[in-house]
Amino acid sequence: MAGDLLTRPTPKRPDTLDVRGRVLYLADDTDLVRAQLYEGLDLELSEELRARLRDQISTDEITPAYICFFYDETLGEFPYLGLRTTNTESGAEEYPVGRASVRGGGFVCSVAGRRRGKGSSREQSPYAELMAGIRVVVSESIERIYNENCQNLGVLTTTDFGVAERIARGEPLRLEEFTRGKDDITRQIIEYGGLFEFNVARMQGRATVPAPSADAGASGASPPMTLAEKIFARHWVVDPAGGKVGVDSVTPGEAGFFRTDIRFSHEYVTPMAAIFFEQKMGPEGRVRDPDSVLFFRDHLTFLHKAMSQERIEEGLLEVANQLEVKQREFAEKQGIRLYGEQMGHRMGSVAICHSKILEDYAEPGMLIIGSDSHTPHAGAIGALAFGVGTTAIFNSWITRDVRVQVPPSFKVVISGTPAEGVTAKDYMLEILRHPYIRDGHAIGQIIEYAGPAVEALPVDERATMTNMAAEVGAFTGLVAADGRSVEYLVAERGMERERAEALARDMHSDPGAAYVRVIEIDASDIQPMAALPNDPGNGVPLDDLEPDRIRIDIAYAGSCTAGKKEDMDMYARVFSEMHDRWGLGVHPDVECFIQCGSTDVREYCRERGYLDLFRRIGATFIEPGCGACINAGPGVTRRPDEVSISSQNRNFPGRSGPGQLYLASPYSVAASAVAGYVTAWKPGARPQPVEMTRRLAG
Repeated sequence: MAGDLLTRPTPKRPDTLDVRGRVLYLADDTDLVRAQLYEGLDLELSEELRARLRDQISTDEITPAYICFFYDETLGEFPYLGLRTTNTESGAEEYPVGRASVRGGGFVCSVAGRRRGKGSSREQSPYAELMAGIRVVVSESIERIYNENCQNLGVLTTTDFGVAERIARGEPLRLEEFTRGKDDITRQIIEYGGLFEFNVARMQGRATVPAPSADAGASGASPPMTLAEKIFARHWVVDPAGGKVGVDSVTPGEAGFFRTDIRFSHEYVTPMAAIFFEQKMGPEGRVRDPDSVLFFRDHLTFLHKAMSQERIEEGLLEVANQLEVKQREFAEKQGIRLYGEQMGHRMGSVAICHSKILEDYAEPGMLIIGSDSHTPHAGAIGALAFGVGTTAIFNSWITRDVRVQVPPSFKVVISGTPAEGVTAKDYMLEILRHPYIRDGHAIGQIIEYAGPAVEALPVDERATMTNMAAEVGAFTGLVAADGRSVEYLVAERGMERERAEALARDMHSDPGAAYVRVIEIDASDIQPMAALPNDPGNGVPLDDLEPDRIRIDIAYAGSCTAGKKEDMDMYARVFSEMHDRWGLGVHPDVECFIQCGSTDVREYCRERGYLDLFRRIGATFIEPGCGACINAGPGVTRRPDEVSISSQNRNFPGRSGPGQLYLASPYSVAASAVAGYVTAWKPGARPQPVEMTRRLAG
């Protein structure tokens, strides 16, 4: 394998780039977007146009979930099909981009506003743009994983709007415009046209990898480091040929390759990565160290229950099922463990990927990469876990390392004592509306959660916070390993206490470690929260919504964020009180779904009688899987006028169907399911369910 790579030519891009074609401005104006796509209108960049560009375009909008069933050049027919724009006359939200309209329009550059590419790590998004002809992406700010995916694929990215103007005028571009200010590795990846091409040059000795800075100061002691910096230092690949790994210290901004402990992917990503791997490595190529690679079938297990008849007739269900086939065949060929569907009469997955990583694999100090933006879930016990794209995953199968520019860290310190019923989810909805996060300053940084209120949380609740580092736009999220981490490893894993304590030792930030920002929050000031539809950052106290009595049609309790054992305890606590004290159950107008994150959690529920309780109060229990959280299972809305409340992690438009989706804690979702409207759980207080109307037709 390596010998073959050493003979392949890997030329660099020329210094001058000829990028000829049209520029597509993704404006928050339906008529402007349609005129560009269907009437041949070419816009000139002005301050007025720049002010009208869409901000916070998520990857769910670039390639909605059902588009990701494709994993080859067919994706070029679909970019921006989920793009939401405003009809300036009616004020209505509309979706102006049609199939093949971007590719058919001859566009080579796409321009947007702030926080482009937020949300899911799906590499299908930039790959769809590339296959549609987009070679340059311009935005005021670009989310970290999306930006890396573009670079890895060879799509050029910049925050310089002048580049779009020069493309429109037909002027040549200088490659240095896209490499200026980049670290040495990123610069060379751009110069070689992609990550794989750079890795080939690296193995040939033609690409230079910078050495780490001096490891120790004049005193011989390492400088104070954050927890993340300690883990990066331990995993820095010094000599890939000789196997030397680890340095004394790293500092933010340094770029290198880092040895992974675990690499995992799921059926949305594995097939595309496998195609890339087979194209580049040939049919006999072998994955390096397959014992440290895991595959999961978790995202689409329940798809047939959520896909519309129209989509089925279009053949999309058959296309989606091929993802499972390709992943399974590649796993068998490479000898990789696959957590697939349950056997026998049960339907569902064995586990959601990051749920299983925390349950069975992650350890303090590990470096873990996964093909999902919620990979930071495992940061709950002091592991450095972060999401990467398809190209990074398939390259890691060859090298076992991953390239990273060490990000700066910021800290959120939560002190004080929370009121009863306030959870980690409420902490996160409060954090997400903080201006530092809301305005995009945290993009690509590491968020470290600390303080007495965080230390008091069980590991499952910490995982809610590290999981939702993805919604922050952060590189990853961590909580220092401590006594609770040790107890988790002993109780949940059966690990020897001595080994657990050794793993946790020193897995915390040093006194004096540098942070770019410290945000302090008093837990006693936080109320039960809800995020209004369309963005997790739209947090408001639930008491502010109480007078409106926002009726709900669906209550979805679960997903990776809220399908853990601790979450099931919360649902059960509310439902037990409602049933045992007042004889109440799920409101007749509400469909309530409870979905766990793994079969381990399901058995936990069975042992404690929760499954019987959920049935008694009128909820439907669903076997493990991502399901409604990605518009692929029971619990999705079916019409724009339907309203759902969910304990999942994000509520971008179309994420869980066409309706309006509110985010809240497990307590609040359960209370709302009983009351029939969006509300908080108030322990000991009898809710007043809204008057029954009728069960909405499915």
